[in-house]
Amino acid sequence: MSKTLIVLNPTAGSGRAGQMWQEIEPLLWKLLGELVIAVTEHPQDVARHLEEAYSAGLTRVISIGGDGTNHVLINGLAALNQRHPERPPMVYGNLPIGTGRDWARGMGIPTDHYRLAAEWIAHAQPKPIDLGLLRFDSASEYFLNIASAGMGGEVVSRVNRTARRRSWTFLGATVSTLMRYKPKPIQVTLDGVEWYDNRAYLLAVANGTTFGHGMKIAPNAQPDDGLFDVLVIDNIPRLQVLAALKRVYDGSHLSHPAVHHMRAAQVQVHSPAGNISLELDGEYAAGRDLTFSICPGALQVLA
Repeated sequence: MSKTLIVLNPTAGSGRAGQMWQEIEPLLWKLLGELVIAVTEHPQDVARHLEEAYSAGLTRVISIGGDGTNHVLINGLAALNQRHPERPPMVYGNLPIGTGRDWARGMGIPTDHYRLAAEWIAHAQPKPIDLGLLRFDSASEYFLNIASAGMGGEVVSRVNRTARRRSWTFLGATVSTLMRYKPKPIQVTLDGVEWYDNRAYLLAVANGTTFGHGMKIAPNAQPDDGLFDVLVIDNIPRLQVLAALKRVYDGSHLSHPAVHHMRAAQVQVHSPAGNISLELDGEYAAGRDLTFSICPGALQVLA
């Protein structure tokens, strides 16, 4: 059995990942074979760990952390695999320990008990899935699950300032943001065709189904179909949005008249009023001119 690189973020999930590691390490040695363990709290260290492991012949990496850990690793993996196109790609898996764990939910990875998740990942097989690439202003970043503009960026900013996060942290941050947020004007073009030009609470560009700790914002999204599921929440009275919020948890919001949704391989967004808040897999950013592109089959994941 080949060696596996473990990237452990001990601070994920308000420190739960570090606590869990003490219990799960013997199980992973039993299930996965020999492990190479990289402990990091700094995103800039991830690329170095990946390169060193790949140079030593490792072709499988499993992160122990949440959606933020996912985001850092898939950007490092995309760059690594592009540098070595002639060699087998490094395969990625995730043991979900963070606050949101939404990618895991969408993929069917058990989130209630780490032992079940470890057994799931041990039996999973590599599968090619799509990545999203966001180019904004002078920057670019890959995302694995969902990127959003508008209120989503403000929610993530609020969550990331919370020292101790609980299961209700995302919902509380969503409601607090909604009561203060003023919808911004956005112009959206899908695959070269103008689609939306109005104020909006949220634009979601989804490769996966779920964000915000269980909100099924794009319940029909498939991470291997070569398309994003794109959703906009229109400028309606905020109390109407608040009343409909619970529908996002079962996906029934798609039938709401203020929700517009389509599929596209490329999404271009212009924010006439200046920079708009963004989030990519739970990480905050901001930009004015945005281009989201699907990268079919760009990552091998354990699924």
